[in-house]
Amino acid sequence: MAGKGMRCLSEAMRGLSLGAPTCRTVPVRTAPLISRRSMATEAPVSNITRSVAEQWTPITTVPVTVHAFPTLEPRSLETYSAKHLYLPLRRDILHLAVVYEGDNTRQGTAQAKTRWEVAGSHRKVRPQKGSGRARVGTKQSPIQRGGGKSHGPRNRDFGTSLNRKVYDLAWRTALSYRYRRGELIVTEDGLDLPLPEDFLQQAQDGLLTRELEDAFIQKYVGEMLGAMQWGKAHGRTTFITGDERMNLFTAMEVAGENGTALQLQDVDVKDLLETGRIVMERSVLKEMIRQHRSDLVSSIVVPGMKHLKEPALGTVLYPLPKSPVA
Repeated sequence: MAGKGMRCLSEAMRGLSLGAPTCRTVPVRTAPLISRRSMATEAPVSNITRSVAEQWTPITTVPVTVHAFPTLEPRSLETYSAKHLYLPLRRDILHLAVVYEGDNTRQGTAQAKTRWEVAGSHRKVRPQKGSGRARVGTKQSPIQRGGGKSHGPRNRDFGTSLNRKVYDLAWRTALSYRYRRGELIVTEDGLDLPLPEDFLQQAQDGLLTRELEDAFIQKYVGEMLGAMQWGKAHGRTTFITGDERMNLFTAMEVAGENGTALQLQDVDVKDLLETGRIVMERSVLKEMIRQHRSDLVSSIVVPGMKHLKEPALGTVLYPLPKSPVA
């Protein structure tokens, strides 16, 4: 049986050796195999290199239209640097600024009395033993009614710190966010709410009660802002002026559901992000940017090196003439 198996194996090996070609008979390829179809997306070489050859010119200035209020008639066209009103949205920086402002506005005046500050005698209420009741200490103990407070709030400062350049960048980022969304409206100086002449005359003559005045102002402001799509139904409006304007501020106090009015010194980053749009005077915008540009202005002067120029604050391109009064 063993000899028969060896004979079969030798015959099989002999057949393989005869049928298998040798290395000398295998044809040698002189050129690499070229596929007729590529799996990648093919494009002309000129289209690929065209974008590289073109020079990239980023935006350096953005236009700002100055309107008249409340007609919103264009008065002039100005340009501002892209570093002032065209910064990309940075939610992390805005979050840091809002938290920083919130921490520094906390009063931190809450203070609970401890057991050593509660008035009264500090003698032991009853003997330690013999009364059959639980052992207690003084009346000022935290477990007694009217006693001190354990681990209660104390006077403290909740304020935190933030780099000034980061805070100024957050201001301009908030303005840029409003500008890019078309929610930053710049008006001429002297922004105020015009009220009807007959209403002002009746109010000065004392013919109207306080309730009637408030009701009229609330309805008047609601209809005016509603027609301009600035009212409660469209996210409310924040008016920012250089100083207090009597008509505007009084109307916004009465009709607070439609918006609010603030002076420049009372505005923070959170106010620029709360309502649906921001309406501010031209001088207020310039002053706001001037106060928050520390990261753009360098106070270090190196001899022999060219000092970087500061971006201009609003360059008038085309002042539009005022329309004649009918």
